[in-house]
Amino acid sequence: MPLPLHQAQTVITGAHDRAAQLGVTVTVAVVDEGGHLQALGRMDGAAPLSAQIAEAKAASVALFRREGSALRQMQEASPAFFAQLERAVRVPILVGAGAALILRGDTVVGALAVSGGMMPGEDDQCAEAGLTVLSSS
Repeated sequence: MPLPLHQAQTVITGAHDRAAQLGVTVTVAVVDEGGHLQALGRMDGAAPLSAQIAEAKAASVALFRREGSALRQMQEASPAFFAQLERAVRVPILVGAGAALILRGDTVVGALAVSGGMMPGEDDQCAEAGLTVLSSS
């Protein structure tokens, strides 16, 4: 069962709150376990392209069932395989910071990704904040 919409929106709010603390404007995408967009929140002033980037990063994490850093290692180890995936998937596979699985126990119920941070680690911090708010609700 995917994450309910109100919880997806809670994730987005938590990530946006952290982004505001950092002084950056980001977009947060939440996808279901199959990589389909469930909710998207683009802060005022966030780059328009950040919406597509966030969705692609979130879908990639969900479909591979791996956190963003583990997915990056896979891509570096098998670049030819990842290049071929472009022809096989609906959303481009995009590996990047700020992408994480949303779990219920050991079950993947979705994923989120953040795009728009200006400094290294900002997307990751925002994604972590979204997950933290979800786990405390």
